[in-house]
Amino acid sequence: MHGAPAGVKVLVLAVTGAGLFFVSSMVWLAGALVVVLGLYRVARIPWRVTGRAVLGIAPFLALIMLAQILFTGWQSGVLVGERVLTLVLLANLVTLTTRTSAMVENIEKALRPLQPLGVRPDRVGLLVAMTIRFIPVIREQAEMVRAAQRARGIERSTVFLIPLLIRTLRMADQVGEALDARGLD
Repeated sequence: MHGAPAGVKVLVLAVTGAGLFFVSSMVWLAGALVVVLGLYRVARIPWRVTGRAVLGIAPFLALIMLAQILFTGWQSGVLVGERVLTLVLLANLVTLTTRTSAMVENIEKALRPLQPLGVRPDRVGLLVAMTIRFIPVIREQAEMVRAAQRARGIERSTVFLIPLLIRTLRMADQVGEALDARGLD
C-alpha cells in the first residue's frame, strides 16, 4: 500500500467512491467495508489508528444515519452509513499511506486537461492540500471546545457544534486573509 503510486490510489478512491453509490445491497456494502479494513491490515496500520478514524466521524455518521432512518427508513440509513464509513476509511487509508505532495501533484496532473473549461488545477491542488492539513486542526479545535465545556461543568452539550463552528469560521477567515495577502484569490 505504501509503495503504490499516488495516482493509482487517488484513482481507486475516486472510482470506488462513485461506484459505492450504485450499490444498493447492505451485504455488498458490508463486504466493501471489510475489504477496506483488510487493506488497513495489509498496510500495517494499527487498529488504534483505525479506531480513532471511526470514532472521529461517529457523531456525524450517527446524525446522518438518524436523519436517513427518520426520513426514508432504516434500510436507507444503514446503506448511507455503510457508504460513508467505507469512503471515509478508504480516504483515510489513502492519506495515511501517501505523501500529500504526491496526491496534490497527481490531482493537478489529472485536472490539466480541464483547464480550457476554466478549471484551475493549481487551485484545486491547494484546496486538497489545505483540506488534508486542516482536518487535524479542526479536530484539535473540537477537543479545545470540549475541554472548555468540561471546565465549565458541562459534560455533554448539544451546543458543542456552535462554538466549534465559530472557531472554524474564524480560522477560515484568517487563512483567507493570509492567502489574499500572498496574492492568492
